[in-house]
Amino acid sequence: MSLLAVGVSHQTAPVALLEQFAMGTDERVKALHELVGSDHVSEAIVLATCNRVEVFAEVERFHGGVTDVSRVLARQAGATVEELSPYVTVHYEDQAVAHLFTVAAGLDSMVVGETQVLGQLRAAYALAREEGTVGRALHPVAQRALRVGKRVHSETGIDRAGASLVSVALDRAEARIGDLAGRPVLVVGAGSMGALSATTMARRGADVVVSSRTEASAGRLAEAVGGRPAPLDRMPAELAAADVLLTCTGATGLVVTTDVVAAAMAGRADRPLVVIDLALPRDVDPGVAALPGVHVVDLALLQGERRDGEASPGPVAADDITAARAMIEAETALLRTERKAAEVGPTVSALRSQAAEVVDAELLRLSGRLPDLDARARAEIARTVRRVVDKLLHEPTVRVKELAATPGGTDYAGALRALFGLGIDADVTPGAGRLADAVTVDPDRPGGPA
Repeated sequence: MSLLAVGVSHQTAPVALLEQFAMGTDERVKALHELVGSDHVSEAIVLATCNRVEVFAEVERFHGGVTDVSRVLARQAGATVEELSPYVTVHYEDQAVAHLFTVAAGLDSMVVGETQVLGQLRAAYALAREEGTVGRALHPVAQRALRVGKRVHSETGIDRAGASLVSVALDRAEARIGDLAGRPVLVVGAGSMGALSATTMARRGADVVVSSRTEASAGRLAEAVGGRPAPLDRMPAELAAADVLLTCTGATGLVVTTDVVAAAMAGRADRPLVVIDLALPRDVDPGVAALPGVHVVDLALLQGERRDGEASPGPVAADDITAARAMIEAETALLRTERKAAEVGPTVSALRSQAAEVVDAELLRLSGRLPDLDARARAEIARTVRRVVDKLLHEPTVRVKELAATPGGTDYAGALRALFGLGIDADVTPGAGRLADAVTVDPDRPGGPA
């Protein structure tokens, strides 16, 4: 069994494609059960955010696992595996662990160092636990990833490198209309992103209005940030008064139409409106961007700026990123040692169990041959034999655990199974990369199947 990570993200796919992967809770649950119900996947976690959809899975075989996961992703996107192939990345074993840790730390985010993805990973893990799709293999990996993400943010200055996606979007808004202090802003959506958005706007001094399909949720969030709630059906009127609209709902269709925004712009004279759409799929009709006086900031714009280097960290942040990557490397190595030691555990247990059976059989035979042996002598002989066997097995069992953490270390466990007749399990260990490369791994290249 081995760890596999397969998915698409802003690093490889355009926002238009990422929109096709948008999942609500019910769809994530369906995907989880579809994954573990496939031929080669035994455990799975689905991480779906506005920047990525990735599956972290424990699989029996590399190629079979990639195929099973890719089919689920393709179904979700309404595409074929072949159509998705150029955009899908595949990571295996240590590379999958390191990738998950990198994601948890915010180093693979659209805005380097953002913290929201750590909460999203925690929620994805919690959902997988509730649905029973994580077990002995993924529990320690996910828990370590959450600890690594927390360590990176608490022990480095990575937060300075990248505030949240919301903060970057608001920076774009302020560049267009000036300081938000005292300005009316409308937040549509009261989920985790809505809460982050409203809180960030309030900290910048804006007058926040919160609107949501669930009025109770809007009320709680508005109260928390010192703003006021508004029913969703009052959005046209609230929008007419706002300088900034930030929308981030979980809706599957458009929430803000061109007609609504056009009506809100009527009578505003020269007062511009900034529309920030952080939803995936998008909440705002693309036609809104063509309206006079309206400036749209969306995920596609932020993705383009990142690729153009506008979101690159400065010199101070670069040092923090280096420190974070060193931490991830060390944690990956530590987890590898623990996982490899756990892998040889059954071999060690089987060897000791076999030795105990041999000792018991020989002591029983001794009892038959020497029935008159007194109890004290019999007990001393039993202790001596077991002590000798324990000493003989101590070195090989300790060493096989140590060697398991080295490259090819599982071969030592295989040799131990072969020498003592414990049975041999074969495994396949390819490398990682794009899906198109992963499904045609060359067995003779470094990192290919062993």
